[in-house]
Amino acid sequence: MDVLIHLFVGLHIIGIAALLGGFLTQMKAMGQGTARFVPGMLHGALTMLVTGVALVGLDQADDHHVNNIKIGVKLALLIVILGLVYVKRDEERIDKGLFGLVGLLTTANIFIAVLWT
Repeated sequence: MDVLIHLFVGLHIIGIAALLGGFLTQMKAMGQGTARFVPGMLHGALTMLVTGVALVGLDQADDHHVNNIKIGVKLALLIVILGLVYVKRDEERIDKGLFGLVGLLTTANIFIAVLWT
């Protein structure tokens, strides 16, 4: 079971790397007002959602303690991110504030995962 959990943790990290990497590659464009949500950002957010749900299920099946409040906060942030990226994915230009919000929420999700114990 541990191997499977570690596999999903690795996939979860790949998902967050795709989401945050997509944001970081568009930072210069954001300054120019031409930023857009690239497909990798949507795929990264979806990967995070699927692997996160799988990790919670695997942890509970393995009788590990799961902090449901932390998972709920992280899930809420991810749903907002996913909703914004999904709805605005076909637009050529995204408002700076909206694009920055996705980066801020992604970063917040990372710090919640790492610092909330």
